[in-house]
Amino acid sequence: MASESSPLLAYRLLGEEGTALPLNGAGAPGGASARKLSTFLGVVVPTVLSMFSIVVFLRIGFVVGHAGLLQALAMLLVAYFILALTVLSVCAIATNGAVQGGGAYFMISRTLGPEVGGSIGLMFYLANVCGCAVSLLGLVESVLDVFGADATGPSGLRVLPQGYGWNLLYGSLLLGLVGGVCTLGAGLYARASFLTFLLVSGSLASVLISFVAVGPRDIPLTPRPGPNGSSLPPRFGHFTGFNSSTLKDNLGAGYAEDYTTGAMMNFASVFAVLFNGCTGIMAGANMSGELKDPSRAIPLGTIVAVAYTFFVYVLLFFLSSFTCDRTLLQEDYGFFRAISLWPPLVLIGIYATALSASMSSLIGASRILHALARDDLFGVILAPAKVVSRGGNPWAAVLYSWGLVQLVLLAGKLNTLAAVVTVFYLVAYAAVDLSCLSLEWASAPNFRPTFSLFSWHTCLLGVASCLLMMFLISPGAAGGSLLLMGLLAALLTARGGPSSWGYVSQALLFHQVRKYLLRLDVRKDHVKFWRPQLLLLVGNPRGALPLLRLANQLKKGGLYVLGHVTLGDLDSLPSDPVQPQYGAWLSLVDRAQVKAFVDLTLSPSVRQGAQHLLRISGLESGTLLPWGFRSS
Repeated sequence: MASESSPLLAYRLLGEEGTALPLNGAGAPGGASARKLSTFLGVVVPTVLSMFSIVVFLRIGFVVGHAGLLQALAMLLVAYFILALTVLSVCAIATNGAVQGGGAYFMISRTLGPEVGGSIGLMFYLANVCGCAVSLLGLVESVLDVFGADATGPSGLRVLPQGYGWNLLYGSLLLGLVGGVCTLGAGLYARASFLTFLLVSGSLASVLISFVAVGPRDIPLTPRPGPNGSSLPPRFGHFTGFNSSTLKDNLGAGYAEDYTTGAMMNFASVFAVLFNGCTGIMAGANMSGELKDPSRAIPLGTIVAVAYTFFVYVLLFFLSSFTCDRTLLQEDYGFFRAISLWPPLVLIGIYATALSASMSSLIGASRILHALARDDLFGVILAPAKVVSRGGNPWAAVLYSWGLVQLVLLAGKLNTLAAVVTVFYLVAYAAVDLSCLSLEWASAPNFRPTFSLFSWHTCLLGVASCLLMMFLISPGAAGGSLLLMGLLAALLTARGGPSSWGYVSQALLFHQVRKYLLRLDVRKDHVKFWRPQLLLLVGNPRGALPLLRLANQLKKGGLYVLGHVTLGDLDSLPSDPVQPQYGAWLSLVDRAQVKAFVDLTLSPSVRQGAQHLLRISGLESGTLLPWGFRSS
């Protein structure tokens, strides 16, 4: 009865039998108690930390030094324009109804169907797993740059042994710390993220103050080997303080060789590095199952986080261009520590951002995996990830993800994998834009988001921008990701998925068919363009397959309708006996492989039933074929 009294409310809120679906992300009996995170702790904090990552401390000089201030600002505007388009789509879908656990996966799968949603959800999960490993390895490298036995910097302490085995050990220990926090639940993760947010904010504040408070100084650079292994004389970068000449020198681009890789930089390579650090806009949406009010928290928190990070990036770009010469920017990407009033605080910020990014990726991956397992798209492979604690925490999915991250850590260096991770993220962003675009184009009555600052133009531009960025960052990874998505979608199509979610493709087809039917005008019919219109009355479908196929050949591109008359009077029957038969007749059409519509009617006589069918099928001037008909 609930679905009869409130059919629109029942959409995505009620099960097939009218029973309430669990709203907590884990699907556990914990109910609303599992939804306890506020907008700030559940969305703003993780999104800000993910969008900053380690880039805000170690790649500001890289971007400004090679691209110059003007091109760096242009890159930032383009990157955030692309992200803003996706944020608008996320806000629209999130404010359209109940958002369960799984974040982007839930939004995509409930719109585009289980095949596309499941394939992109699995790719998004793998992106988070690899992203966690990349963050941990970046943290290990940052620690070893200062404390490693082979540290080459001028201020290295050289106390930690280095090597593949040691690096793997350090990464595994850090992963154990991250996994322990995530296993204990979203509440502890939120508190740890808030503490990390305070550390990062304090570190950034010290950097901003240092730009103003520190006087001009010469900063020693990492020595480079000369020809034949000889050592070159010491080199210095210059922190000039606020200086108009420094700003003028840093306005234009000056692409040079990257001292860490030896590769020559260009616009695309620098833009890829900048964009890689800004792809954390889904960190809050991934926590949808733990948010008190996800329909409000996701749009509000994501917009606030994007605006805040954009302001900080712009401010750091300007301050770096005003105070640091190009040599310092290009030769020492970690120059924040050298100009800081208290250098250890910058180190704390670097380590905190890397640790928070790994936590955000791991807990986001576990929530996506649990949603995939709960939907049973991949069968027994993901079945263990369904296990949850009493409070609704999917600890089994966390352990599952922890094991995969540990396997990825075995790869050691993941510089090439970083581009693949970014491409996978962009595939998910493009799918969110495509979902919103499909709902907008289909004019679905149930798509009435309270967030209205979007249109199909922004959605379409978002899809195109994400696809363009994919191929700009890594054409090989982009092509491979699309191929993988196609293979996964084919696998899910062959396996079969839940049909109760609905397919937006059907809504799009209905919208287009209705539009073109309205354009048909019977007053413009002409004999030159006549097509046959057949109504075949079938009494016994079991023996009518040859007849169905013959009529299908006779229609020749015309309209073909299968009709059946059930004898009876609706007034004397407890229910309509015709409606339950439609499924069997549609299965007959599929088995016979004919292009036909099905019309069924209830009538006291066959003659009256045939007249009814002629009228309801719109074939008054068509041809009636009563072959093989016996009434039932």
